[in-house]
Amino acid sequence: MNLLEVCKVSKTYGSGETAVKALKKVTFSVPKGEYVAIVGESGSGKSTLLNMIGALDTPTSGKVVISGKEIFSMDDRKLTIFRRRNIGFIFQSFNLIPELTVEQNIVFPVLLDYQKPDKKYLEELLAVLNLKERRGHLPSQLSGGQQQRVAIGRALMTRPSLILADEPTGNLDTQNSNEVIALLKEASKKYEQTIIMITHSRSIAQTADRVLNVSDGVLTDLGRCCESTAQSPKGNGLVTARS
Repeated sequence: MNLLEVCKVSKTYGSGETAVKALKKVTFSVPKGEYVAIVGESGSGKSTLLNMIGALDTPTSGKVVISGKEIFSMDDRKLTIFRRRNIGFIFQSFNLIPELTVEQNIVFPVLLDYQKPDKKYLEELLAVLNLKERRGHLPSQLSGGQQQRVAIGRALMTRPSLILADEPTGNLDTQNSNEVIALLKEASKKYEQTIIMITHSRSIAQTADRVLNVSDGVLTDLGRCCESTAQSPKGNGLVTARS
């Protein structure tokens, strides 16, 4: 079963001679639980595509279907609720709320939806992300790797079916980058979540189940990776991040 279906999605900015065609009839599907990397040069249209999938921008034409629902057929209110409950976002710049603690940042999306946080699940995430000793810290008191782990926890807290990661390792060193990717892969397996990640790193792209390339607004499926250059941790549970 496909969790995501993108059908002939195009995006044009401007009009006339100054029009820029950022996406050109992009079509692909992603089954539940697959981990997909999207690669491409700067300005190729890959971030625009991710924004369309996450309903952060609206396509000029085409449709995006998530869990059987065409998202752009919803009104703004329904789309906001659907996005909050079904899509988790992880950004390169972390986007944490500076006035909130680690724990408060992680549960914020749940509170925003007027729901009660699952305390048991919160404790599991804090343990997995090695943030229990940092739960009361503010983002300014954390390293870059720790901040990105908080961002991952926030994305996982609502148990979304789809996680969209835009260069999640862009501001991290190699060791932290490898740990972030390992955490995402294990989360995908344990919670059957679908992950779509933009990356400039060839080695990180090769850890994905499948790689898509975007060039000049046109998408090409590069197929499945035969082997990973960064091995996923063994075991049934999530790998625990280092401090």
